[in-house]
Amino acid sequence: MQWNKCKLTMTEHMKTFGEQIRGLRELKDISVRELARQLKVSAAFLSDVELGRRHPSDEIMRRLAECLDTTPEELLKYDARPPVQELKRIAANDPAMGFALRRVVDEGISSQDLLEFLNKHRDKKE
Repeated sequence: MQWNKCKLTMTEHMKTFGEQIRGLRELKDISVRELARQLKVSAAFLSDVELGRRHPSDEIMRRLAECLDTTPEELLKYDARPPVQELKRIAANDPAMGFALRRVVDEGISSQDLLEFLNKHRDKKE
């Protein structure tokens, strides 16, 4: 997902990956157990995916998208997991970026406030 092209407002609710999976599953009127059986995974694993505790492998993602009549790319639009390795690499190469990220965390800046700031900043550039 390219964050620089993502514009969100304070009133929009960003569905999580798990919420999107659950919603699509419920639209198809399929139980967790039935979808898990189709995917050849445990119901506990699928439940953990819907609750955001686990993330499917690429192969399971492909099968999941197929079962839910969508694409892996469409599902991944809801994957909000932070790119941890990339953030570590950037912070290591740019100490000022590491400091800025630490301040965001330390000052308790909400995701909505940060997204609003980024949207305003991008709008000024355009």
